[in-house]
Amino acid sequence: MVNPVVVGVDGSPASLAAVEAAAREAALRGTGLRLVHAFGGPSVHLPPHVRPWSPATAGLRELVDGTLAEAERRARRAAPRVEVTRDVTVGEPFVVLEIESRAASLVVVGSRGLSGFGSLLLGSTGVHLAAHGRCPVLVVRGRPDPAGPVLLAADGSPAGQAAVAFAFAEASLRGAGLRALHVWSTRTERAYDGPADPPFVTYDEGHLRDEEGQVLAEALAGHRERHPEVAVEARLVRGRVRAALIDASGGAQLVVAGARGRGGFGGLLLGSVSQALLHHAHCPVAVVRSGPP
Repeated sequence: MVNPVVVGVDGSPASLAAVEAAAREAALRGTGLRLVHAFGGPSVHLPPHVRPWSPATAGLRELVDGTLAEAERRARRAAPRVEVTRDVTVGEPFVVLEIESRAASLVVVGSRGLSGFGSLLLGSTGVHLAAHGRCPVLVVRGRPDPAGPVLLAADGSPAGQAAVAFAFAEASLRGAGLRALHVWSTRTERAYDGPADPPFVTYDEGHLRDEEGQVLAEALAGHRERHPEVAVEARLVRGRVRAALIDASGGAQLVVAGARGRGGFGGLLLGSVSQALLHHAHCPVAVVRSGPP
């Protein structure tokens, strides 16, 4: 059986939206949905030797039970046939969900959570999972276009091949088209913005365009044949990577990116492009690692 879809739950509107999205993802994959609440964020301080479900914390238990019950109602409404299980675990949310990712097909979180108990803040949990998770991580944000394509940030790097495969599979599951976007620039322009980005390219414009078109074609090679049911639009865009992808996300139902691309240092687990999408994309973002952290 396919490993379950795991979703972090904290009771915030963003996490409940993530639950609904995760339930639909589980239905597409024909697998179960696991609701996980991490008990023990920085704002929760239990006295020494007090168990989480002791009389001293009975109010917290009622709060958690109510949170998970509402999450389960949302999940069953979104995908009535999906088997739903719950789990409450002691630990920091990002640590708990990282461990959960080792036996999951997908981990889903909201773009922002509660500032207090059991919080799942994108700045800590979403980015950490995208960098360290053992399976693809979906951050639910923005307003996706249900009729739009799956948008692939295609950079042509070896590390990005896992993201290409995931994007094709996701487009197939959703019955959607795939738009593979590859951004290029001339030697007088910068495609990237950060200190870890690649240096200027010295080729003339026509030569560079042809070479970058070949990079895009090679990135998609083989995947089209494995997924003939997916309509593919391969698009070259001249400009800055982050700005172009964020702009294109406005008409997509999902953006898929690798954790790292051609522009980062070897020690960086999450590239600047992926981080920009996680914070600014207009639709949900899936970040796919190419291997273990």
